Amino acid sequence: MKANRSITAVLFVMVISSVIFSKQVSAQSSQVSFQVFYNQLSPYGQWVDYLNYGDVWVPNVGSDFVPYSTDGHWVLTNYGWTWVSDYAWGWAPFHYGRWGYDNSLAWFWVPDTEWGPSWVSWRSANDYYGWAPMAPGVSINASYGNGTNSYNDHWMFVRRRDIGRSNINRYYVKRADQERIMQNSTLINKTYTDNKRHATYVSGPAREDVQKATGKTITPIVIRNNNKQGQILSNGQLRIYRPIVTKNKDQVQDPTPSKMTNLKDVKIPSERIATNQPQNISSHNNNNKIQQQKASKPVNANSMAKPSQRQQTNQSRNNRLGHQPQNVQSQNNNNKIQQQKISKQANPNSMSPSQHQQTNQSHNNGKIQQQNRTRPQTNLRKEPPK
Repeated sequence: MKANRSITAVLFVMVISSVIFSKQVSAQSSQVSFQVFYNQLSPYGQWVDYLNYGDVWVPNVGSDFVPYSTDGHWVLTNYGWTWVSDYAWGWAPFHYGRWGYDNSLAWFWVPDTEWGPSWVSWRSANDYYGWAPMAPGVSINASYGNGTNSYNDHWMFVRRRDIGRSNINRYYVKRADQERIMQNSTLINKTYTDNKRHATYVSGPAREDVQKATGKTITPIVIRNNNKQGQILSNGQLRIYRPIVTKNKDQVQDPTPSKMTNLKDVKIPSERIATNQPQNISSHNNNNKIQQQKASKPVNANSMAKPSQRQQTNQSRNNRLGHQPQNVQSQNNNNKIQQQKISKQANPNSMSPSQHQQTNQSHNNGKIQQQNRTRPQTNLRKEPPK
């Protein structure tokens, strides 16, 4: 009996130990250093040593790029409003670290170890929601203290009913109206605490308020860990790579970029070659991309099979030109008719006999009138007889 009890106890200890050991191995395997940022982001931008921030990443994007606004959209998850980027590298800079802005570099990213659904500040104003990237070194508590942070000109606003759209970039408020909205806005201080990661995030607008604005029921999307770099949104889940990042203090060799670019050698955004084309991660975005590609393809009328298609294409082309060819042709015809009339009046040989007669009569009447004007007037009054 005692032997059975001892065997049971040993088995119980072995099971518990295996569970604990597997969890430790799993936790250790999910831990990475800054080197993962250096390796994965290098093909899509340049690493530079910038002032007091140290190594920062400058993406190869155009001058119109704005973090949490370009090529992506918001989805409500169990962590709050989460930015889903269309870029292949979006798993890192939009969920770790902070974005800074420089007049010469434009936007640059400062890496950090803490993961979050998004690192932005949120504001609400009447019928609008707005957000802006948190500056480097700014915590969420500090962002609440700043009534309007130093990124006043980098806020994006949309109407409340548009916050959950997958093509949200089409609904941004014009810059001219943002200052007025900004002045009448208040900060949204709603947060979510992740006890597993011991972190607190800004969760953004309340679900109930968005449902009221849109008139639709919003079901939060569940976030799952992905073992590979990237993110996939499908079937109500967002699978995203979000390892536990450390600064690798215990290793002998510190993480470092394989290539560093001198600050003065960084090209301005308009001259950078975009090596990071957006990678759509949802079927809706893929459909939009296919439609855009179809619309951008040049139409070759000779390759069409039916004349009706060619006629529709020409008609569509005329519509894009505002029917200019038709107006120009009509105007040219009118000009030609007027020129023909003028030339006919100037050239008697080209006229018909009746036109000759009318022209000669008019010409003779003109001569008679001219002679009457030039003939000296005589005194028609008769003198009395002597």
